[in-house]
Amino acid sequence: MSSDTKARIQAVARELFVRQGVRNTSLRQISDRLGITKPALYYHFASRDELVRSIVQPMVEDIERFVAQQAPGDARRLLDDYFELMWRHREVIVMMVRELSTLGYLDLGARMFDWRRQLIILLLGPELTQEQHIRATVALGGMSDCTVEYAHLPLDVVKPLAVAAAADALGLARTAT
Repeated sequence: MSSDTKARIQAVARELFVRQGVRNTSLRQISDRLGITKPALYYHFASRDELVRSIVQPMVEDIERFVAQQAPGDARRLLDDYFELMWRHREVIVMMVRELSTLGYLDLGARMFDWRRQLIILLLGPELTQEQHIRATVALGGMSDCTVEYAHLPLDVVKPLAVAAAADALGLARTAT
């Protein structure tokens, strides 16, 4: 029962954070929306910061696992899988884009740059020209941006176009689909 309440709190908080921003969402708004008292909310999360971290942490863990499990190889498959990962966490990405201070939670700014560097090496290898590095940054950043900008569209509409554009930015040859 307790984990169900915790999950409901996180779901309502995520929705409000995405719509209003983290700073503009009070714990009172969250508890009122759930029909629980503020002390009941504090039983599960000691602070708004703890609640935000609990929402962001699954994305962090998924990205870290994804990056750690990748091996150099099929760049298109990596782009495809990376897009799906970002799509699953698009609400958290929206929270971060809407309110950049969210990047301070779990030191996300530095971690995101590190993940991107690791993914670029997996995509193109460790010896990159400046042009390749810039193209890879555009490819990965553009795909992440598409998960936010086009979150209202179906995955099967956005993903093929975003992955193809990323592959084009990287200079990967098109393959028949």
